[in-house]
Amino acid sequence: MLNLKATPLVDSIPSPVVLAEQLLYGTRTGKPVAETEKMLQELDPVLLEKALQDPDSSLAFWLNIYNGFTQMALQRNPALYQQRGKFFRSKQFIVAGQPVSLDRIEHGIIRSSAIKWGLGYLRNPFPGKFEKRFRLRQRDFRIHFALNCGAKSCPPIAYYKADQLDRQLEIATRNYLKSEVTYDSLTNRVMLPVLFSWFRGDFGRKKKIYKLLEKYQLIPNRSRPTIRYLPYNWEISINAETE
Repeated sequence: MLNLKATPLVDSIPSPVVLAEQLLYGTRTGKPVAETEKMLQELDPVLLEKALQDPDSSLAFWLNIYNGFTQMALQRNPALYQQRGKFFRSKQFIVAGQPVSLDRIEHGIIRSSAIKWGLGYLRNPFPGKFEKRFRLRQRDFRIHFALNCGAKSCPPIAYYKADQLDRQLEIATRNYLKSEVTYDSLTNRVMLPVLFSWFRGDFGRKKKIYKLLEKYQLIPNRSRPTIRYLPYNWEISINAETE
């Protein structure tokens, strides 16, 4: 099962990774997050960089930050979601003294300087200093089954932990695909989340997508079905804590 419990604060100065988890926990349970948000804003960039040297720690941090910030923004001003471009582009948040947007966290840092509308094939040739400093070295397609942008079609939110990250991402991928993918044996057609089209470069060629679907027994081996994409439901979904 995905880890749905956050790590309790036990130190007076918690690590950045714990702070990100606590922010997400607070936004999902209705607990105050102002102090946690302030500590994230005032983080020493050198301390943050040191804490995120391990790739799993870095990815867990930014996944929790993205999901926490998204929930926080939706709770504070849900009307802004009606202008989704502005919602994702605006620098509503601060991490280690740097104003950041949800787009910058997702595409600049987590997707390693990917251009948002580049289908996963194009990289930003002029990333900022903060982005270059903290972006992930490698892109992992499974992040698309862990990031929650606040829409009903998004995957569920979990608390990602560095020492469990690979397993958690595998579970998130399997669960999301099993709930969303449908295969019609009569027409040999498979319906996929439109994420596979929007970020096709992240997933690789069709051969890789077929292997992924076969891995989770969503299509018969060597069936090579026609691929179609499901519409995305952008209706707001503010996630409550899951037991």
